[in-house]
Amino acid sequence: MMNHDDDVYDDDRPSKSQRKRDMHHMQDLGEALLKLRPDQWASLDLPERLQDALREAKRLTAHGAIRRQLQFIGKLMRDVEPEPIQRYLDALGNASVEHTAWLHRMERWRDRLLEEHDALTELAEQYPAADLQVMRQLIRNAHREREQNKPPKAYRELFQQLKQLEQEPGIPHHDAAEEDDDA
Repeated sequence: MMNHDDDVYDDDRPSKSQRKRDMHHMQDLGEALLKLRPDQWASLDLPERLQDALREAKRLTAHGAIRRQLQFIGKLMRDVEPEPIQRYLDALGNASVEHTAWLHRMERWRDRLLEEHDALTELAEQYPAADLQVMRQLIRNAHREREQNKPPKAYRELFQQLKQLEQEPGIPHHDAAEEDDDA
């Protein structure tokens, strides 16, 4: 038989289902951390024991061993604040999307330069630092390579030149000062 005091106590604790969902979420975060490089773990100020467990998981090859190691990582993750890690992972995802968009923008410029006569003028207006003489030469060489079925050396070099015109979106750096501002 349950008394009234037990009911009040049970209401304050998360349900077993909620604890299980939280545990799986932490294990998923640990699995996402496993996809990062060790220097990124260090920038998140993860406990050394957790970093060691992540290194061990990267070393393992047997499916069962990896699964057990992930469960262990999930257990260690219970002692870690998940919000900064989630923010960092979300920022990495956004950085990846931004980087892909940037690469596509540079590829479109290259294609336009090779196909549209007035594209070089537009490029010069948008990127005043562009070396137009080098660009013209690369465009001519790329056309010649295409006509002669040669390897696309100038085509690739044109892309490299375009990439230098606009700063490449970077991977976010975890900053402890940011956390202090949020607190």
